[in-house]
Amino acid sequence: MAEELPFEVDILGGAPAWKGREEGLAKALAAAATAQGVGGTVSLLLGDDAAIAALNKEFRDKEGPTNVLSFPPAEPAEPGFLGDIALAAETIETEAQSQGKSFANHAAHLVVHGFLHLLGYDHMNEADAEAMEARERAILAEIGIEDPYA
Repeated sequence: MAEELPFEVDILGGAPAWKGREEGLAKALAAAATAQGVGGTVSLLLGDDAAIAALNKEFRDKEGPTNVLSFPPAEPAEPGFLGDIALAAETIETEAQSQGKSFANHAAHLVVHGFLHLLGYDHMNEADAEAMEARERAILAEIGIEDPYA
């Protein structure tokens, strides 16, 4: 297990669907930070589909909500700030139901996915996607969550 460095999650927003689920998301992020050997702070926006759709339009010029958005820090970055992650409650709930997963496990997967994006991981080609998915699987296994791609 990697050495634990100081890590903090600043939770913002809080659409009603997220009530009581913040601790699980913070745990998933802390596990990801430990596994990747990084410390610092992440801002986590727990939004609804409307809030995430607005961010998706503003920053990606795409219509509608998406499950997770990641925003690495702008330059110059505040020391220790790793970036922002935004989650869309209704989209995640719909995906979890259609995939036969719990909301909590699917959200944990997506927050880890978003965190890895902050660290430079991507899935634009098959090799990068495989590397990112392998990291996600390993991190989620550390907190008792089954392979999200199985």
